[in-house]
Amino acid sequence: MTLLLTRSDLQAVLDVDECLSALRAGFRTAHTVPVPGQRIRTDLPFPGTATALIPGVLPGVEAYTVKVNAKFPGARPALRGVICLHSGRDGELLALLDSATVTAWRTGLAAALGTHALARPGGAVGVIGAGAQAELMVRGLRALRDLGGLVVHDTDGACAAAFAARHGGRVVGSAPEVAAAADVVLLATWAREPLLRLADTREGQHLTSLGADEPGKQELAADLLQNALLVVDDRELAARTGALAAAGLPAAAADATLGEVLRGERPGRTGGEARTVYAPVGLPWQDLALAWAAYRRAERDGRGQRADLLA
Repeated sequence: MTLLLTRSDLQAVLDVDECLSALRAGFRTAHTVPVPGQRIRTDLPFPGTATALIPGVLPGVEAYTVKVNAKFPGARPALRGVICLHSGRDGELLALLDSATVTAWRTGLAAALGTHALARPGGAVGVIGAGAQAELMVRGLRALRDLGGLVVHDTDGACAAAFAARHGGRVVGSAPEVAAAADVVLLATWAREPLLRLADTREGQHLTSLGADEPGKQELAADLLQNALLVVDDRELAARTGALAAAGLPAAAADATLGEVLRGERPGRTGGEARTVYAPVGLPWQDLALAWAAYRRAERDGRGQRADLLA
């Protein structure tokens, strides 16, 4: 029997603190798994792209994930898909999970970990792109540190206003206005041209960019990336399809991975005046970390519906 977990099921069983702990452990240990994760993306003869992440594997977890997403920027929601959670013993399909929910949680909370590791304590937070991933970034950061004020910009004014109302912030009219007002800037957009350049930022500022997760998408200009302490989740992936690729920079332009920083192998912020950037793409093991946590809690709490797909 396969457990089906919808968006409402996942929202009931996922816990911010538990997910942050699982992701932190994953960043510290995922490099020990001998099977590398793959991120596969293709254009379609439709107004969207198809993406698959395989396999999500972590030490100590006797299961793996396969994720398939459709990304159609003009649709609402723009991302739809499914995560298959398989037993590592015999391949049994343990669960099918709504990918949009898991992806938002793992992306936003992993970004919160990277932001917390690199940004100076305190200070105002700015949000550019007030969607589901920004929502989880702010929730994750609030679980990790005290936040100052909050400023928000989105091309959808109503979306920005609602986000600001939920989190006690205020709306501003552009991305540079966010950067001018905030010490920590969180970007999660579909931008295909840089929203911020070096001249829009200042020393000591931190920026987390989630939007450059496939070819053609770019939030931060090359001059900004080149003049910041730059941390990614995977160097080669960032250079092939992420922020480095968008800016025309090689893998060596990244100063560290977040895993290296959290394991103490590379320094993160070393002084108050450095600009820091965290620019991840997203890794398959992150899907497993949250899917496994959701599956175990759903089993315990009796959430979800069961289906026999082989009937």
